[in-house]
Formats: sequence, C-alpha cells, structure tokens
Amino acid sequence: MFAFAVILFVFFSIALSGFFALDNLINLMRNVSVLGILGIGMAIVVIGRGIDLSMIAVMAVSSAWTLQLMQDGHSLGVALLAGLLCALSVGIINGLLIAFVEIPALFATLATGIFLYGVGKSMLLDLDVIYLPENLGWFEDIGKGRLGPVPMTVIFCGLAMLAAYLFLSKTRFGRFIYGTGDNPLAARITGIPVRVIITAQYTLASFIGFFAGIIVSTAVSSMNTRIFHSTMIYDVILVVVLGGIGLSGGKGSIRNVIVGTLLIGTLLNGMTIMDMQYTMQNLIKSLILLGAIILDSFLHPRNEETAQQGDI
Repeated sequence: MFAFAVILFVFFSIALSGFFALDNLINLMRNVSVLGILGIGMAIVVIGRGIDLSMIAVMAVSSAWTLQLMQDGHSLGVALLAGLLCALSVGIINGLLIAFVEIPALFATLATGIFLYGVGKSMLLDLDVIYLPENLGWFEDIGKGRLGPVPMTVIFCGLAMLAAYLFLSKTRFGRFIYGTGDNPLAARITGIPVRVIITAQYTLASFIGFFAGIIVSTAVSSMNTRIFHSTMIYDVILVVVLGGIGLSGGKGSIRNVIVGTLLIGTLLNGMTIMDMQYTMQNLIKSLILLGAIILDSFLHPRNEETAQQGDI
C-alpha cells in the first residue's frame, strides 16, 4: 500500500498540472490531517475488533455545541468541557451497549450517531452551521496557526499519531486492546477485563473525534453539522482498511494509519484537481473500499480456526 501511494503520488505529480505545487501539497497535508486523526480513533476500535460509525456525529455535534455555547456567552473553558463531556458520553454509551448488552458494534454505533445528531439538531444547536466567535486568541491558532511553513493541523496530527503509537505499543492497556481484538474469549480467560477494555476504546475514539472537531472548527472558523450526511465516515474506514489494519481485530499499527492517510489523501486531492464529479468520486471510493474489504477477508479471516490453521 505504501508503494502504491508513492506510485500514485508520482503519477499525479507528472500528469496533473499544479498537483506538485507547494501550495497544493500544503493544502493536501492540511486536509488529510483531520482524516488521519479520525483514522487513529477508528484504528484503535478496529484493532479491538469493533467499528465506530458514530465518529462523524460526535465530531460534528460536540464541537458545534462548543461553538454554540461560546456564542451564547459561556467561557471557552466551560464550552470545551461541555463539548468534551458530550463526546465522552457517547463513547461510554457505545462501549456499554457493545460490551455489556452485547449489541453488534455496527448497529450500536450507527444508532447512537443518528441519535446524537438528532438531539444536536433539535435541542442543542440553532443552525446547521455554527460559527467560531472572534478574538479567541490561542484557541484560533489550533487550526489556523503555523510553525514555520507547516500548518499546526499537520503538527497536531503528527503528535496524535506519536501518542497513539506509544499508547498501543508501549502500554499494558494498548496490549490489552490487541489481546481483546485477537481473541476476546482467550483474553478473558487470561484475566484481561475485556468489557472494560471495549468500553474504554470506544470512549477514547469519541475523545479523538472531539479533538478532530475542534481542529476543523478552528481551521475554517465554523462547524457544518451537515458533514454527518457526507461520506467522511467511509473515508475514515478506507484509511484504516487500505492501510492494512485487519477488520478481524488484533492486527495493525499506527504506521498503517499513516500509509492509509497518505494514500486516500493523495487520491482525493488528485480527483479534485481533475474536477471529477462528486458522484464519480464516491463511486471510485466505494469500489476501492469493497475491494479492500474482500481482500481483508482473505488475508484476515474472522473464523478463529481458519485464522490459525488455514482453510480446511
């Protein structure tokens, strides 16, 4: 996948006028930063043998509510705390439904995402698009600032990936996530608190979604909640699956997220420069996602017996 990403990048650089321009490359890096951050949250959940379809709803509603509270006169600290608690609440509910009620992750997170969006539209937010108040100082620099020529969004993405790498590879909790995703029954027998781990990983994914929403809000000075209806959640899944993280759980790392982010970011940027219709872009992405899932089913079979012994 990394080799394919390099080949695609070289091809677009030669074939498309303006692709290799410095401004476009910086714009590409800025755009894929949020996708990469969301990919981290999705990767943690998928490694733990789950999936989270509520991430975009969490990102949009929790950050939009933060902006709404600031517009209503609340302090920055209070607004951030309220938005964070909103996001964490959804993550905890997801985890409890999946770990204790044993609802399949696909349906549980789909339902909570739709529910959160409905609550946000009907009770928390005045408009579809909530704008960032002016004169917030350092808070605006989260999305608009630069460190030299590098946008702060790219730096935050890099720091988030470094933190996630250390978390998954160097901590006991991270190893527990791998163990739970690889074989939850064996993990429970060895003493891993599987239900707690599952709840915690969905809570962490929601926290990452809120963090991504703050970056988006400060970068464009607003949050458009209609992003919930976009195909962004499929882009995040593409990042994870194409990067090489197996949907069967227990496999993959943050480097897979980096590869998937670069590949999808390059593909989306190239199709935009080619002025490809949005419908055609979705068609291409859907075919790529379908192919990646089919390939993943052969490389990482879900059946424990065939995963260990091969097809019978």
